[in-house]
Amino acid sequence: MRIEPVSPVTWDALVDLFAHRGGPDTRFCWCMFWRVRSKDFSEATPAANRERLRALVEQGPPPGLVAVEDDRVIGWVGVAPRPEYQRIEHSRVIPRVEGPLPWAIPCFVVAKDARGRGIADALLAAAVDHARAAGAAAVEGYPIDPGADGGRVRDTSAYVGTRAMFERAGFRIAAPTTSVSGGAPRVVARLDFP
Repeated sequence: MRIEPVSPVTWDALVDLFAHRGGPDTRFCWCMFWRVRSKDFSEATPAANRERLRALVEQGPPPGLVAVEDDRVIGWVGVAPRPEYQRIEHSRVIPRVEGPLPWAIPCFVVAKDARGRGIADALLAAAVDHARAAGAAAVEGYPIDPGADGGRVRDTSAYVGTRAMFERAGFRIAAPTTSVSGGAPRVVARLDFP
C-alpha cells in the first residue's frame, strides 16, 4: 500500500471508493461536510458535492491523501489548513485552541473490505507528515471519544476518527467540544510541531 496526495490520476479510483465501497454517507458527502457552511451543505446534491471535490483535486493543492493498493483507492483522509473548512471555522460547538493556526484532519474513509488493517492510522500518520512538509505549525483533528470502555463505534460516527487513534499518533486532547457524532462526544485533538 502507498499513501499519496489525491490527484487527477487517482480521481476515478477515489470516485469508486466514495460511490461504492466507503459506506452510505460518502455517496452523499464527498468530503464536503466540513468544507462548506451548514446551509450550503444541506442545500447541496451529491452531484454538486462530487463536482466541488473534483474541482479541488484538479485545481490543487490536493484536498487530501489516498491509500492505494493494487491500483484501488482503499482509503482517504481530508487534510488542509483549517480556514479551508468553513464549518469548523464558524462552529459554535468546536472551540478554537490557542496556538498557531493549525491544519485540520477532519475525516477518513476506508473501504469496507479494507477495514481492521490499520489503514486509518496510516492515513493519519501520512496526513501529519503531509501537513508538516507543507509548513503547518500544528495539526488538529476532531475525533469522537467513545468513552473509557472503548465500545464499538458505528462507522457512520467514526468517520472523524477516534480519540484513541489520535492519541496513538501523538496528539494531545486540547479541548472538549459540545459536538457529538452518533451519540459520542467529539474532542479537539492537537499536535504542535516543534
